[in-house]
Parts: sequence; C-alpha cells; structure tokens
Amino acid sequence: MASLWTFILIGAVIYFFWLNRKIAEAANVHAKRQSEQLQVQLMSVACSKRRFGILKSGKPGMKSEFIFEFSSDGENAYQGVLIMEDEKLKSVVVPPHKI
Repeated sequence: MASLWTFILIGAVIYFFWLNRKIAEAANVHAKRQSEQLQVQLMSVACSKRRFGILKSGKPGMKSEFIFEFSSDGENAYQGVLIMEDEKLKSVVVPPHKI
C-alpha cells in the first residue's frame, strides 16, 4: 500500500513540474508576441505568482502572473504583466513607454 502512495506522489510531482514548464513556455511565447506587436525588444520573462484556483471556465487549474521586461530604445527598461489561466492569456498590462 505504501508503494502505491509513493507512485502516486511521484506521479503528481512529475505532472506538476511538466505543467509548470508548459505554462512557462506559453508565457514566453505570449511575451514574444506582445513585444513584436509593440515593436520593442523583449529582455526577460519571469513568473511572479502561481496558484491553483477555479478558472473562468469553471474548471480547476493554475492561475499565473508573469512579468516581462522590455526595452523600446535599448537604454530604458519597462515591465509588463501577463495574466494567464493555465496556458491561455487572459490579459496584458503594459505601461506607457517611449517608441
């Protein structure tokens, strides 16, 4: 019985690691797309918040907030925020910046 719980625990850890990587890769793609739309240079993407919750679809899932840093002139850096539910982008907050 203990070995069954061990396998379940190991499987859950592997699944959540895989899910976190999948969400991080999707955030990177969304940040690159946003940077291309704004015609700025993407500098970095980092996860600032991640938690489990009920998504707008009514299903349980992962809610994440990623901060992406970009530059419009190569000297100044600005931070935008990607709000995601699982791999889907829900909203983007971009501060005013020089073009």
